[in-house]
Amino acid sequence: MTSNHNQLSTGFTPTSAQVALLREKARFVRLETIRLIEIAKVGHYSSVFSAAEIFAALYYDVMRIRANEPQWPDRDRFLMGKGHAAVGLYPVLAEYGYIDRETLDGYTRLGNPLGDHPDMRKVAGIDFSSGSIGHALSAGAGMAYGGRIAGRDFHTFVMLGDGEMQEGQVWEAAMFAAHYDLNRLVAIVDRNGFQLDGRVDDVMGVESLVDKWRAFGWETHEVDGHDLSALTALLRRIKADTDRSRPVCVIAKTLKGKGVSYMETEPGWHLGYLAPEDAALAVQEIMTNEI
Repeated sequence: MTSNHNQLSTGFTPTSAQVALLREKARFVRLETIRLIEIAKVGHYSSVFSAAEIFAALYYDVMRIRANEPQWPDRDRFLMGKGHAAVGLYPVLAEYGYIDRETLDGYTRLGNPLGDHPDMRKVAGIDFSSGSIGHALSAGAGMAYGGRIAGRDFHTFVMLGDGEMQEGQVWEAAMFAAHYDLNRLVAIVDRNGFQLDGRVDDVMGVESLVDKWRAFGWETHEVDGHDLSALTALLRRIKADTDRSRPVCVIAKTLKGKGVSYMETEPGWHLGYLAPEDAALAVQEIMTNEI
């Protein structure tokens, strides 16, 4: 399997067939998340569900990566500030041959390398260990800067939670990236409106994110993070722009728990475990509803 980055040559807006494929991949991420958390007995459903389309667009269309070659030096990099969404990424890495099925099926079990948060020392395809919120953009900026020094042309994508915008280190990294014109660095903020303690803007308001990122010197865009056509087209345009001199931030407006109605209206599903009847209902909604 190779990501669909060559589709850039056919235009930025994906075809209906391409969108349908990406929709199936986002559905796959949600279903596998439910299955794996069934093994762990607790996990972050809603944080994955808000980001499922972002995973799909990046890994199955935009990013330059190769199956069975997680250490390819010219691969695009991906880092997660919201590392608790790793359960949604592991199945994707398994599809690329970076994780074998037996390992995936033993998620979080004693001795298994797959934890609630990703560990780059143990899991092929994980570019940065995360868990302590706020560090990923700094690491991503370092990778982008290092890639420039080494003469590599890869892009570095960093997915951040919107609650993560409350971390001072995020803005230090933003200043660094803008100062050094890291034009191959792309931050994607999963703006689902919630963090562990409740609504982001009740805990500590972060708006206006667009104005803030622009003030820090970043090219900034807003997009519906569940609209696969718009999201993929935007990321394709960003990646194809070789004349840009600045880093890019995409504010992806999403819904926490997207795809399962009772999670979309209940912030408590940030961390939890589905009873069998609730799991069956969630699977049914994901299988039958078109997002």
